[in-house]
Amino acid sequence: MQPYFFPYIGYFQLINEVDKFVFYDDVQFINKGWINRNRILVNGKPNYLTVSLNKASQNKEIKQICIIDNRHELLKKIEFAYKKAPQFKRAFPVIEDVLKFNTTQISELSMYSVTAISKYLGLNTIFALSSLDFADTKEDGRTERIISICNKSNANTYINPIGGTELYSRKEFHDHQVTLKFINPQKTEYKQFKNIFVSNLSIIDVIMFNSVNEIQQLLSKYSLC
Repeated sequence: MQPYFFPYIGYFQLINEVDKFVFYDDVQFINKGWINRNRILVNGKPNYLTVSLNKASQNKEIKQICIIDNRHELLKKIEFAYKKAPQFKRAFPVIEDVLKFNTTQISELSMYSVTAISKYLGLNTIFALSSLDFADTKEDGRTERIISICNKSNANTYINPIGGTELYSRKEFHDHQVTLKFINPQKTEYKQFKNIFVSNLSIIDVIMFNSVNEIQQLLSKYSLC
C-alpha cells in the first residue's frame, strides 16, 4: 500500500490481518489522494487535514516529495477539534509525536503516522519498504511485482483492499502459487460527541473517541473474500 497520512480504520484492519505490510514508497505520487492528507471532525463536519508539499507532482515518486512544514498549524487544528473528546489526553501525545517527527519527506511522515498508531493499538505486524527491501522488483509490472514481493517474503497469500477486485486476477496469482484475497470492511460506527455519525474519517477520529480495547474490536469488523 502507498503510505497514507493517518489513514482511515480500514487501512489498519488490513495491517491487523497480515503478517507483513509493505509500504510502496517508490511508486507514482497521486495528487489529491491520501498520501499527505486525511479528514477529521470539525464542528460536526468532515474537514481536511493537509500537509503542505513542495512542488508535488505525479511525475515524481512518493519518496521524492518534500514537505512545506505546516505541522504546527495541523497540531493546533487537531487539538481544537478534539480537546473535549473522551480519549484526548491519551491519544493526543501519539499524534503530537508523529507531527513532530524529524523528517522533510512526506513518505517518512506518513509511514510514521501508520507505524506509531499501529504501536499504540498493539499491532505486531512487520513493516517493510519497497524502495529498501524490494528495490530489485521495481521494474516489474503491477501484478508481477506483487507476486515477486510475495515470493521473496515466502508468503503464500496476498491480501488487498476490496477495490482491488477490478485490478487483479485470482488465477494469475494462483498460477504463481499465491492465494489472492480481498478484505471487505463492515460498517463501523461509534459515538462522536452528540452529532450524527460521520464515517470514513482519519484514524485520529477513531482514537479520540474509543479506547484501545474498543478499537481492537472495531479492527475485527471485516470479512475476507
